[in-house]
Amino acid sequence: MSKFAWVNNWKNRAVDVLNSTTGRIRHLVPVDRVAQKTSEWFSVSDEKVAEILATVKAKLPTTEALLIGKPQAGKSSIVRGLTGVSAEIIGQGFRPHTQNTERYAYPSEDLPLLIFTDTVGLGDINQATQTIIEELKAELNRESKCPRILILTVKIGDFATDTLRQVAKQLCEQYPTIPCLLAVTCLHEVYPVDVGDHPDYPPQYETVTRAFQAIEKDFTEFCDRTILIDFTLEEDEYSPIFYGLEALTNALAQLLPEAESRAIYQLLDKGVGEELGNLYRDTARRYIVAFSTMAATVAAVPLPFATMPVLTALQISLVGLLGKLYGQTLTPSQAGGIVSAIAGGFFAQAVGRELIKFIPGFGSVIAASWAAAYTWSLGEGACVYFGDLMGGKKPDPQQIQLVMKEAFESAKEKFKGMN
Repeated sequence: MSKFAWVNNWKNRAVDVLNSTTGRIRHLVPVDRVAQKTSEWFSVSDEKVAEILATVKAKLPTTEALLIGKPQAGKSSIVRGLTGVSAEIIGQGFRPHTQNTERYAYPSEDLPLLIFTDTVGLGDINQATQTIIEELKAELNRESKCPRILILTVKIGDFATDTLRQVAKQLCEQYPTIPCLLAVTCLHEVYPVDVGDHPDYPPQYETVTRAFQAIEKDFTEFCDRTILIDFTLEEDEYSPIFYGLEALTNALAQLLPEAESRAIYQLLDKGVGEELGNLYRDTARRYIVAFSTMAATVAAVPLPFATMPVLTALQISLVGLLGKLYGQTLTPSQAGGIVSAIAGGFFAQAVGRELIKFIPGFGSVIAASWAAAYTWSLGEGACVYFGDLMGGKKPDPQQIQLVMKEAFESAKEKFKGMN
């Protein structure tokens, strides 16, 4: 027998043995049963989710803002400026509240830091102004422990403001303790023709000053503060995008109670978002550590590739469980898709973990600690992914990969020597 024939024969026999043994392992630990059992052992009940939500909600200084103005007057831009959420998500987030108003809670209805109510019908000649006023009064009459503020928006070039003044007059007379802020928007529309970007704030152009003073005079008896802002989109190529944001937050700080204004500043600094994320992640880690330990136990089986389907089932179950914790109900295939999306280059490490089992003696010990570390890092990455979704943001793959890499390195030490 030639040398090459002998090698091929040996390889074929090795593959037959491996396939046979792998089949027995799969028979002993069927993948679908593993997924089912893990779901039974580690589940987040609706009652538990409600308990977590109640704990977090109790710590939230929620503020309600009623945005009043014509369409395209910059109301959604104010929401973007205060939350950092993209224009697309803002559009999806607003939901009908009454006939002429829509509601958007950030970051979610269950855990709102900011609640915006938008008057969508104002300025429409087919809508009765008094009907809109009555709907807003009903909103303000609703019992709430949250501080409220009225934010009026007027485009700087719009002087047809009789309807808005009528709304502001009635609301401010009936609710004198609710502060009212007037935001004059779209400043770039009256910049001199040779100006292509925002100047230092505040703008000193005569066209802006003259229009601003006229609008301010019309609303002076209703509004506590008046500010200039110009929140644009990236494609408009104005810098900064949120021109006058500091003036807006300063005005809110002066008009709102101290605790709520401080929450808005923290929100802009990502402080509140991080605190919320930590509350969720602390709960999530109870499940991540359990699944990581199970993964290490499974991976310790000294058979290359025999355990990968079982580990995959465990990790998919973990992601599905974390999704439920963050308010995302996922099918196993959807959870698997998220695993593929966020794992990225870690798949190569998973394969390397299996190949190292060919090393006699200590290969399975290394494989066990790596499986636990990989599962841990996957759970941490999933928390970032679901946390971004909860906050109304598009998950950042690079940030998730960075979190997973750091978690993987620290978890390798945590699970070092498992067998």
